[in-house]
Amino acid sequence: MISEAQFQHELDLIITNAIREDVGDGDHSSLACIPESATGKAKLLVKDDGILAGVEFARMVFQYVDPGLQMEVFIADGTPVKYGDVAFHVSGSSQSILKAERLVLNAMQRMSAIATKTKVFVALLEGTGTKILDTRKTTPGIRAIE
Repeated sequence: MISEAQFQHELDLIITNAIREDVGDGDHSSLACIPESATGKAKLLVKDDGILAGVEFARMVFQYVDPGLQMEVFIADGTPVKYGDVAFHVSGSSQSILKAERLVLNAMQRMSAIATKTKVFVALLEGTGTKILDTRKTTPGIRAIE
């Protein structure tokens, strides 16, 4: 088990590396088409029933990209969700929102899928005395969010 400080460091590394890989020297479409002064608002719309995961990670990504982004959370991590639910709104610089959105969506889809499938397995094993454990067989570089 790693310390909370080490866990936070791992999350910071994931965010730094993912933004560097995804955006590189800039989101050229956003930079070319959206004025730097433009502000906007986005929402995370749930596309399937399941267990929501990654909201706090999303908050970290948005803050990393632009500390001026504001996030209003409606559904917390670990909460059952249904198609059409809105998990959160984020507002601020349109360029910043677009810079962060791909990492946020990809991470939350993966994390929510893992949480949802884990809940199914836990329910199947209920009453058997069997415990679900995590594994070291994770995706290199993103173990902390898996």
